Amino acid sequence: MNRKSSTANPFLVGLLLLSAAVPSAFAQEPPDSQKHDMDKQATLLPDPPSKELFIPDPEYPPGYDAQANLDVYGTKHMNPNPTMIPAIAWGVRMYDHGAYTPRPTWLFGAKDPVQSGFMAYGDLRVAADSYDSGTGGKKQSTVAARLNLDMDLALTATERIHAFTRPLDKGGQFTRYDVSGAVKDKFTRKFDFDLDTLFFEGDLGQITGGLQNHAARFDLPIAFGRMPFVTQNGVWIEDAFDGAAFSFTAKNIPSLDVSNTDLTFFAGWAQLTTDAAPNSSRNGVFGLAGFADAHKGYLEYGYGYVKADDDNLSYHNVTAAFSRRYYGRISNSVRVIGNFGQKGDPGKAKTADGALFLFESSLTPKYLKLAQANQSNFVPYLNLFAGFNSPQSLARGADSGGVLRNTGITFESDGMTAYPTLDAKAHKSYGGALGLEYLFDLAHQIVIEGSAVQRMSGNTAGDQYGIGIRYQQPISPDLIIRFDAMKGWLQGQKDVYGVRAEIRLKF
Repeated sequence: MNRKSSTANPFLVGLLLLSAAVPSAFAQEPPDSQKHDMDKQATLLPDPPSKELFIPDPEYPPGYDAQANLDVYGTKHMNPNPTMIPAIAWGVRMYDHGAYTPRPTWLFGAKDPVQSGFMAYGDLRVAADSYDSGTGGKKQSTVAARLNLDMDLALTATERIHAFTRPLDKGGQFTRYDVSGAVKDKFTRKFDFDLDTLFFEGDLGQITGGLQNHAARFDLPIAFGRMPFVTQNGVWIEDAFDGAAFSFTAKNIPSLDVSNTDLTFFAGWAQLTTDAAPNSSRNGVFGLAGFADAHKGYLEYGYGYVKADDDNLSYHNVTAAFSRRYYGRISNSVRVIGNFGQKGDPGKAKTADGALFLFESSLTPKYLKLAQANQSNFVPYLNLFAGFNSPQSLARGADSGGVLRNTGITFESDGMTAYPTLDAKAHKSYGGALGLEYLFDLAHQIVIEGSAVQRMSGNTAGDQYGIGIRYQQPISPDLIIRFDAMKGWLQGQKDVYGVRAEIRLKF
């Protein structure tokens, strides 16, 4: 192949060098109007920076140990997914893989395409209890079952219809076999396939964006129907009622040092459950509930008004809570619930009147040998309460236990049988629970607890004291076993005790 030889042209080379040098020779600093002002809070470092401003460089031992570097992350490994195969999984699954075919757009448009799928999943609990609840004069041994069944119909990535039912219980009674005691050798069938919840939830911003064929310009989650509602770990609200709700989510307020905050408005017109008016299905409610990441902690607040079927039993309810970790060792939550405005029936005491204070604290010690391997596994806790007059949660389901359910395991009902607890209503009472929780290698749990309920002036019920123990362990990713035992000493009443074993299958 013939190639044409070439040489550099001296004239062109000189012209190139001149064009590069001339702008630099005439360069000037920009006028003051074009300079950027430095923030007054910023500080110029010395040039070069002082070594005292930086921590020493890490020291690496001789040789490289690949396994030691992996162990920095806690020797993590893949775990089987307990919900990989739900009872029913049609269409798009919860945990799927691979590319999807183009989605239909006939429902809400191309910007909110259909992503349909139906799943049914839940858990089955079977418990064997032997207890004396202090009533009836006899011990009772029974085996009871509870089936929680969720059904989820996905419409798009953000919209769905959800339903929930508990087929093995009805009217507070569970399918069970009474072995011995007050009731002996009796099988009780309590089947109920009525839906406990049926509601739609989605994002109004995604829906309107899809219908108008543009990307969502705002986020506004909504829900309506027979819907569940839980706030503050179930302390303030844990119920399902006919209603609707919408939320302003993921906002921030820099001037108040709030990095993230949500606010939910809700209203219900039937099926609200409250001890203040327990005999009506027409109790209504409206209110708001919010939270904020602020002041190096977590702030929760809420207001609600319960419109009871009997107007004399209607009342206002307010709550506030603040949770924070101090000194890297103490985790603390302070909660308050207040009730006011109830007229009450003539000649009867008010059923929602007064205030409840809850103090929940746990410690991560650094000096105990048990905790040296992984300090967060060993958790002493102290939870205290003080209830003045007759405080109430805004709404509580019939089998969700009392407002003190989270105070300690001796206040916690199993939601299936008459397994005994200490008085969990906190009416004119104060007390708490002191316990130790050990999580071993995060695969087992043991809790040992002592608790007390003291009465205030005007409460004629006797004081109560209790001890409780719990052991829990997963057998497989889908199977958990749990053992509980408690003993309660009740002043002026018959003492109570109980032992139970439970197995839970998730599917």
